[in-house]
Amino acid sequence: MIKRTIYFGNPAYLGKKDEQLAVYSPKNEFLASIPIEDIGILLLDHPQITVSHSLMGSLLANNVAFITCDAQHLPTGLMLNLNGNHLQSLHFREQISASEPLKKQLWQQTVKAKLLNQARHLELRHKEADSLRRWAKGVKSADSEGHEARAAAFYWQRIFAPHLPDFRRSREGAPPNGLLNYGYAILRAVVARSLVGSGLLPTLGIFHRNQYNAYCLADDIMEPYRPFVDAMVLDMIEEGKPFADLGKETKERLLTIATADVRIDGENSPLMVGLQRTTASLVRCFAKESTKILYPEFTK
Repeated sequence: MIKRTIYFGNPAYLGKKDEQLAVYSPKNEFLASIPIEDIGILLLDHPQITVSHSLMGSLLANNVAFITCDAQHLPTGLMLNLNGNHLQSLHFREQISASEPLKKQLWQQTVKAKLLNQARHLELRHKEADSLRRWAKGVKSADSEGHEARAAAFYWQRIFAPHLPDFRRSREGAPPNGLLNYGYAILRAVVARSLVGSGLLPTLGIFHRNQYNAYCLADDIMEPYRPFVDAMVLDMIEEGKPFADLGKETKERLLTIATADVRIDGENSPLMVGLQRTTASLVRCFAKESTKILYPEFTK
């Protein structure tokens, strides 16, 4: 079942009624209801939104990724279920005990998949990508030669040309960096939700190890999925949509990333469903039942 992404950007009171998310106006007027079991992501983007504790508990029990935004309307907080899988304790132990050689091999696969998706994205935009494909073939264990960084410089110099020939990818950089940040934040939440649903700790990464980052594994696994966000942003630019600010229409478009089409192991599915296959395959790797993570192929 494809879960829904729900966005609230106006003052509201959100409560629970008959296993449904009930929406009320600030004057306590009933406005609408949504089955909680249908929700995958809930994003709150207004300081005057109140959420009942009963609703919050039911959302988390149903593995909803609960996201809050800051004053700049960027996702800043994420709440996830602490008990997302009935074999969670077993999977935690297998994840924690994973050997360094295994984690290095998994990161090698991750970087290779990312570079191949970046290459395919460039090719579909009629841009040269031979170097990316060559670097993807040469990725070694743990990406010891730094092909990911080399590929990033190559990719970002080309992907938005000729529309933005001087584009530089930076979190605090000029537009459309803000759109990329927003899209990646939503993608990160979807990945973290899927990891929890598969019984894994999103904090313990296979490559990312920042002690201040609570989502290191999510940041690892989302890497090959990033080009799907890039493609959505570039589509908006080519359509002449405004990209200097995060307007309502732009946010609504970026929130659809969870339902973008992806192809994994020869099968098409929405991104949220595909991610479940990716994280389930990672569980099998930690359990020593497989040596391959199932990542998407960019085929847009």
